[in-house]
Amino acid sequence: MDANATIEEIQNSGKLMTALLGLLHSPVGVRFLASGMNPPSGVENLHQHRYCQALMWARQGRSVLLDGQGIACPAAAAAFGFHRLPAGLRSGKGLVGFGIVSEEATGRRMFETMPVLKPGQVSALHLFPLDQALVRPDVVVIEDDIEKLMWINLAYLNAEGGNRIIGSTAVLQAACVDATIIPYLEDRLNFSYGCYGCRDATDIGANETILGFPGAKLAAVVKHLDFLSRKAIPAARTKHALLTLKGKWGNLADSHGL
Repeated sequence: MDANATIEEIQNSGKLMTALLGLLHSPVGVRFLASGMNPPSGVENLHQHRYCQALMWARQGRSVLLDGQGIACPAAAAAFGFHRLPAGLRSGKGLVGFGIVSEEATGRRMFETMPVLKPGQVSALHLFPLDQALVRPDVVVIEDDIEKLMWINLAYLNAEGGNRIIGSTAVLQAACVDATIIPYLEDRLNFSYGCYGCRDATDIGANETILGFPGAKLAAVVKHLDFLSRKAIPAARTKHALLTLKGKWGNLADSHGL
């Protein structure tokens, strides 16, 4: 997002993304608050919530704040630098207990390679529906149908001049690490198929998944989504090529009495 973009322009970008793609909910803006930074007035402080649950409320229209005291997920708390990862997770035993991995070494490796923020790097996370933004987002996160997120990937690829998009995931911490921390740290879009935690703890649907990209890229993504909406998106959604194929095979079957 252009550093000079107005709050109204950010809100309009959220509304336009929703309209162009038919999103079920607003994209979510995430702002990282360092010590001494305060959110706008009226933000709801969450307690005993996982990060993915805070994201769920934000996409449904609530502006919420989550800090080290309020976050309930120890893995996400460690990823955001709020708390040290508990020994049971560090060792891999916890993931074996959840039935996520069969070997402790696998779980241990997953956490060892997880991108994380430094302890104390942020003091709180402000999540809000982008179409109601009062501040500039550091990261934009979208949860919705896979097909809709595909177009966001393509819009981002257009904005980046055709460079291939790399998705990084451990199928663990999809909302906090994959869709939020990686875009923030690596300044790029990242996508994920979701994870055990968010699928257990939130209303994300079986056909939905998640991605995130830097807030600075918002204007460019929306610009190219608008371009795609003029031809590519409606053309693909009509499935004209499939209907043509079915018509050809249907005529062939009829000619052979099948």
